[in-house]
Amino acid sequence: MSDVVVIKTPEEIELMRESGRLLAQVFAMLDDYVVAGISTMDINLRVEEFIEQQLNARPASRGQYDFPYCLNTSINHVVCHGMPKASEILRNGDIINCDITLEKNGFIADSSKMYSIGQITPLARRLVETTYDAMWAGIRTVKPGATLGDVGFAVQKVAEGAGYSVVRDYCGHGIGREMHEEPQVSHYGRPGTGMTLEEGMTFTIEPMINQGTHKLKHMKDGWTVITRDKKLSAQWEHTIAVTADGYEVLTLREEEKQAGIG
Repeated sequence: MSDVVVIKTPEEIELMRESGRLLAQVFAMLDDYVVAGISTMDINLRVEEFIEQQLNARPASRGQYDFPYCLNTSINHVVCHGMPKASEILRNGDIINCDITLEKNGFIADSSKMYSIGQITPLARRLVETTYDAMWAGIRTVKPGATLGDVGFAVQKVAEGAGYSVVRDYCGHGIGREMHEEPQVSHYGRPGTGMTLEEGMTFTIEPMINQGTHKLKHMKDGWTVITRDKKLSAQWEHTIAVTADGYEVLTLREEEKQAGIG
């Protein structure tokens, strides 16, 4: 990963917009598919087929970092990078994050969404909803002249204000032709600090919020990360472009458009 921030041209933003539009379709497909009784490997195979056969695109995760699957499936106390398994069956009360990347015409979009399986507890629902609100608080600070510290502070304020902790070991990232570009986008920080945003920047905002401590544990598979105290974790993610007067969410989903979010 280069340490130089790649400013995208309007033509490149348009290509990223198309990748984001297609990725939103993947989540729309999953809305009726992610239910109790299926395995996380079922989800992986369905997403792979849909991206390649229906959208004529490519799951970007397999082409970089040697990750063997086309998405991460992180259930309950799994913070990130959960690996799909045929033996891992979704059950009533689970929460799961599906984190998917898609490449089309050389440009990548990255997004994740929480799914609630059946009836989840009020405590789990509050975590999922607060994490979503925290992501949007960060997104809404994005504009030319704002700083990355402003973004991180906005996320942190919502999460910690609800009594949760912000994962500090992982962050958002620049994105474009590469899945991970500069800058790194922390989900905590101080206003007015860090890199100043400018039109043409593209990056993800993807807070991971824990019920308990922010401390993590890495599993032996080399990918899966869980909360050290085994309490729940949630994450949401969108790919963002900095516009002349604010931001554009390149991976905005249809239900968000209909709700007037974004």
